[in-house]
Amino acid sequence: MNDVTDFLLNRQAMLAALVAISIFATILTFAMPLLQTDRLGRRMKIVASERERIRARERERLAESKVTLRQAPKAYMKNIVDRFNLSSWLGTEKAKHQMVMAGFRGQQAEVGFLFFRLVTPIGVFVFALIYLFFLSRFGLSPMMNIAVAIGAAYIGIKAPEIYVSNAIAKRQKSMSKAVPDSLDLMLICVESGMSIELAFRKVAQEVGIQSIPLAEELTLTTAELSYLSDRRQAFENLGTRTGVDSLKQISTVLTQAERYGTPLAQALRIVATESRQRRMSEAEKKAAALPPKLTVPMILFFLPVLFAVIITPAIIQVSATMR
Repeated sequence: MNDVTDFLLNRQAMLAALVAISIFATILTFAMPLLQTDRLGRRMKIVASERERIRARERERLAESKVTLRQAPKAYMKNIVDRFNLSSWLGTEKAKHQMVMAGFRGQQAEVGFLFFRLVTPIGVFVFALIYLFFLSRFGLSPMMNIAVAIGAAYIGIKAPEIYVSNAIAKRQKSMSKAVPDSLDLMLICVESGMSIELAFRKVAQEVGIQSIPLAEELTLTTAELSYLSDRRQAFENLGTRTGVDSLKQISTVLTQAERYGTPLAQALRIVATESRQRRMSEAEKKAAALPPKLTVPMILFFLPVLFAVIITPAIIQVSATMR
């Protein structure tokens, strides 16, 4: 105890001990980062290597199963389209745009459209000639039969276009009904702090129950936002593919927000309100057009029955009196 007391009371010994402790602490401070191992980097390398192994294994599995999302066109259709070079004189840019709006994408849809655009008028023309000359009993002259067959061939030419137009109308009607609810969901997602990509993905998942075409278009826009260099092009493609006024307005709003940095939530709220007002005005327009449409059915079906109910008892009484 005396030695310890003497050591603690000795200033030089205490100074030397403090200097030694300071030097040791300094060396330990500089040496600890060098001695520590990078656990995060090592774990990230392990995860990356495991991800690469999983990716390689999935690629091998897909290569073995030969699964593809793109459907190849039928061989006979493609041969006919290539042999007659139908894409140059039947495939117009307007037709391609209409097919995209109708939801028909890929090489198979284009080849099928060109094939039926060639085969349908020929088939209808031949069927009309056989029916008019051999099966019908209309008693028309040969020139009239040929004229009717030519008219049937013209209908066959327009039949694929009519089918695509009807598909576009059904698709746009389905999307127009679901746009206001989709905008409300998108507004909630944006105000909660989600990015526009996550908002599109979430809305596509939720709105698929109400409108499958709108969910498909929003999913495709999400994919385009991921790989296109210009995000504004993805928004413009959304309005071009759909052709719906509300979605065109949304694409314009998103493009302006991307270019000028305008508040997105406020713009979406305004667009949602306008889309609901547009849907209400369309419903009121249909309701206002209902009475003129009912005039002819009432004249043809209701009034004769009403007159029969009113006049028949009077006729019966007059007949009984005359007897």
